[in-house]
Amino acid sequence: MEILLDFFSKGLVTMLMIAMPCVLTAAGIGLIVGVLQAVTQVQEQTIAAAPKIFFVFLILMIMGVGFIRLLTNLFKEGVSIAFNTVPRMETKVLASDYYRYTKPFTAEFYAENRGKNNMNAMINSSATPNFSKQQERLKYHKSQRGDTPVPSLMEKQKIRDNAGR
Repeated sequence: MEILLDFFSKGLVTMLMIAMPCVLTAAGIGLIVGVLQAVTQVQEQTIAAAPKIFFVFLILMIMGVGFIRLLTNLFKEGVSIAFNTVPRMETKVLASDYYRYTKPFTAEFYAENRGKNNMNAMINSSATPNFSKQQERLKYHKSQRGDTPVPSLMEKQKIRDNAGR
């Protein structure tokens, strides 16, 4: 459990290391532009946006390779923990040979499929609906609606088709 908490904290620190230069640059440029706008009494919102976008983009271009290295190292460490460290830990939830001696879900599988011995027959019959009588398939079932029903989309299409004839 400590390994996961340590990895989670490293992920948060990496996220902050990537986000902070961009956020601080945008805040600094916003402060400088805000002071200049207050001094010159030019209150145009788009003036502040363009320098922020430019300098944040410049920071991403300059430090982008370092950001990619940080993320790559975090990913490699996560893969190493997942595939090297965790499988070798002595305390596990289940023993490594647990499924060798047990057959999980066999009771549920056989209880669900009781009386269905032929799997191919099940697969082939699943495409056709199982109606007990042919008349039941052709029977019209009235929909469960209130006193003033509104026609469904299919019913509206049938009404239009019948009106067009």
